[in-house]
Amino acid sequence: MLIPIFLADILRHRYWRVNRFYIRCLGAFMRESEVDGYNGVISYLLGAWLVMRWCPKDVGVMSILLLSWCDTAASTFGRLWGRYTPAIRRGKSLAGSIAAAVTGVVTAAVWWGVLGPMFSAYNTGEHAFAFQDTLTLPLQARDALGLDVKQASLTGYWALGIMSVAAGFIASASEAIDVFGWDDNLTIPVLSGAGLWAFLKVFG
Repeated sequence: MLIPIFLADILRHRYWRVNRFYIRCLGAFMRESEVDGYNGVISYLLGAWLVMRWCPKDVGVMSILLLSWCDTAASTFGRLWGRYTPAIRRGKSLAGSIAAAVTGVVTAAVWWGVLGPMFSAYNTGEHAFAFQDTLTLPLQARDALGLDVKQASLTGYWALGIMSVAAGFIASASEAIDVFGWDDNLTIPVLSGAGLWAFLKVFG
């Protein structure tokens, strides 16, 4: 999907008649900035491909869900109540960031607590989930605290809760960060994927 949509955008920017036909057919689904710029779907598909290609499958899916739900929540609540809270940066409010964090917590809890386990038959080998219902302190922390692996591990709902809170924080940070002015549809899933995978590398 990424290749034909990207090629169509190149063609419409090169030939004005193609652009006029394209906008006549799809203009209702486009933002004003996309008329003279590139279609946001390209950034979305590129971000989705990157996380699904390079991250563990549960992290990849979670990154796309965080984009879908947290960005929408941040935009919605930021428009409603952003004027009453401090600005994080231009166009990003504390209200939007809190909404993104809360939505991220709920989304992660539903994915890893309900939907993910439904696909347990596929959760093996190279496609195994990075989050396996257990979080453990890294070796250096265990040694410093004098704990064995069992004492330094959380499982079940406690692990799911910590993982969900981490996902909410990562989603909120990914939504608030500006990366060279790139489209959120690209940066949010990539930053979320990197953050979740790094968290699970340390505590998974």
